[in-house]
Formats: sequence, C-alpha cells, structure tokens
Amino acid sequence: MGESEVKKSTKGQKMRWRWVIGAFITIVLAIALASRTTPKIPLESGDGNKICECSQDKHRHSGIVEDCCCNYETVDHVNGEVLHPLLQELVKTPFFRYFKVRLWCDCPFWPDDGMCLLRDCSVCECPESEFPDSFKPNHRILPSDDLKCQEGKPQSAVDRTIDSKVFRGWTETDNPWTYDDETDNSEMTYVNLQLNPERYTGYSGSSARRIWDAVYSENCPKYPAEELCREEKILYKLISGLHSSISVHIASDYLLDEATNLWGHNLEILYDRVLQYPNRVENLYFTFLFVLRAVTKAAEYLEQAEYDTGNPIDDLTTQSLMKQLLYNPKLQAACPLPFDEAKLWKGQRGPELKQKIQAQFKNISAVMDCVGCEKCRLWGKLQVSGLGTALKILFSVNGEENLVQTLQMQRNEVISLMNLLNRLSEHR
Repeated sequence: MGESEVKKSTKGQKMRWRWVIGAFITIVLAIALASRTTPKIPLESGDGNKICECSQDKHRHSGIVEDCCCNYETVDHVNGEVLHPLLQELVKTPFFRYFKVRLWCDCPFWPDDGMCLLRDCSVCECPESEFPDSFKPNHRILPSDDLKCQEGKPQSAVDRTIDSKVFRGWTETDNPWTYDDETDNSEMTYVNLQLNPERYTGYSGSSARRIWDAVYSENCPKYPAEELCREEKILYKLISGLHSSISVHIASDYLLDEATNLWGHNLEILYDRVLQYPNRVENLYFTFLFVLRAVTKAAEYLEQAEYDTGNPIDDLTTQSLMKQLLYNPKLQAACPLPFDEAKLWKGQRGPELKQKIQAQFKNISAVMDCVGCEKCRLWGKLQVSGLGTALKILFSVNGEENLVQTLQMQRNEVISLMNLLNRLSEHR
C-alpha cells in the first residue's frame, strides 16, 4: 500500500470516529433535553430521592393560583429550589421527628371499627422503658404478645421506637380549631415519624369511604359555586387539597406485589384519584400556599421558639434551618404574600361565619378518631392538626404586629405544621 493510500485510510478512520463521537454527543444532549422537559413529581416512597416520571405537561396549570397571590410557575420554582430541600432536612431533625398522638380515642360519631380487629392494622406497644418518665404513670401498654397485635400487617402498624432524650416541655394550650385536647397526657404516645412514613396500608373499602363521606358531606359539602361564600369555598379547597396530598403519597409508596413485598409507584391510582381532576391539583397548590402563609406570618414566633432536645448541635441545626426557611430572600422576592387572609370575614356575617367554619373544621378533626387504620389515623391526625394550626395562626390572631405576644403554640402544633408543609411540598 502506497503512502497516499495510507493517508486516505487514516483520514477515513478519523472521519468515522468523528461521526461516531458526534452521534454519541447528539444522543446524550437529546436525553438531557428530554429529561429537562419531562416533569418530575417527587413522591415520597421511603426514599426522598425517588422520582416519579409523568407524561403530564409540567405547567399545564398556569397563571395565578385561585384565591392566592402567587402563580403556579413561581410556586414550582421556589419550592424546588428553596422550600422542599430545607423542609426535607428540617423534618429529619430530632425536634420535628417525634409527634405526640392519642391513637386509642373512641369514634364520637359511630361505633368504632376497632383498629386491632382489622386485619390490615395492628397496635403493638413498645417497651415502657422507651418512653419518657413523665409519661409512664398514665400510659396504656398493650403487651407485645397480644394476639390482636399479631394479626395485623406490618405496613399498617406504627413503629413506636423513640429516643427518650429528645423531650422537653412546651406551653400546653388548646387550639379552638381542632377537637383533640393534647394537654391531657393520659393515653398519649410519642411516634417517630421517620419510622412511620405515610404510605399504602391496605386501608380501603366502606370504612375508608365512610371517613371521607363524613368529612365532605357533613362538614364540608360541595355546593354549586354560586351558593358558597368565599370562606366556605376555602374550607372545601383546603380539605380537597389535603385529600389529594394523601392520595399522592399512597400512590407513591404502594405495595405492588404482596408476595414479594415489592413497593413502588402506582401511576394508575395517581391518575385515577388526582391527576385526571384539574381542580384537585389546583386545590393541592392552594393548600400548600395557605399553610406556607401561616408559617411566614408566624416567622418571628417560630424563629424565637426553643427547639431544645438536649443535644446542642442538633438544636442549633434545627434553628438554623428554620431561619433559612423563614427568611429566605428568594422566597420573599418570589412570593412575599402566598395568601391574603385579611380579605376574609368581612361584613356583618363575618364573626358568625367564622364560628360556623371553625365548628365544621373541629368536627373534621374529630372524624380522624374514626379512622380504622392505625398508621392512617396517625397521619390523618397529624396533618389535620397542622392545618388546624395554620387556621389558628391566620384567623385566631388579629394583626402581625402583636403576633409574638398574642400567639401561643404548643410543641405538637409546630411539629404538625412543619411536617404538613413538607408533605405538601413533595408534589412540585
């Protein structure tokens, strides 16, 4: 082979390699672009990094969120960049990890299903030594060898493993918006939320339907829009948004195959229960902004709160994360007033209407004692408590200038408020 032929061959090989490399780069770029345009809806499934890919247009909802002061695109952006990452860290801290709850309340509206009697629920108490000394005298202990405990499925049982070093007292005060009296420590227990993620439990059928029927039909009816005043619409939207959030978390961490214990995303349930109904997605955004407004309104109070668990390093981390969230410049610039509560309760019917809606929400919180699944009851009570805390901040205290002096919150209210905001932030 001559020298000219060798050069031609070498040149041809170089051209082919350039073509291969160019094609490879093109494919990589195409994949990267596709991943940017495909909406990602983070759905909690035991791993905060797991993401559910959906074919929905990310900004199908555009413009201002109804009854709020921010648009959908801004909410998505500031939540993804600021709120969600901070909240994920915050709820893992010792202060926000534990929730005090009474899981054995009798249903005030109909005969109790009896959680232990349900095949899909079990109530097994942890050893008494795991609880703080101050809670032991009146604490109910269900023996671990109780037959009722053994017939429940593990996915519906509440894990009560706790660290007794993280408890410090806060002011105990009642919330006029909620039914629970958390000032009574009898039959109360602390639950580690990180060990009990909100997920599928198998709770369904007539018992579950009766809960939501009671919530909507008796306390939050969906009348034609022209028959509802703005305040009544807001109550409905808050409950609808919370319902959508719960449905998303169930679909995101679903038992796909019981035989192999395979968990994953159930996109069919996600679509059937939420995505095919635009108003349910819109109400989810609304509820998120409503709770966010309560947090920002109580910023000075939350900044000064004592996040004392006995571990100075952890407590400083918690306080630092709270300040980063409350006074983040990107949040303040993008959405300084998520929701304007000053527009409500106007006119002569204002006080009467507030009492009516307060009573309706209080009844809704009482319905949570009728939930027949232990883990569902835990998350139902926590999130309704968080929503009740938001209502308390926005509507039970007049004006922001005296908020720190007039607002009183107990530790459980702050924990439920921030955990609820985190739950809602996971649907960006």
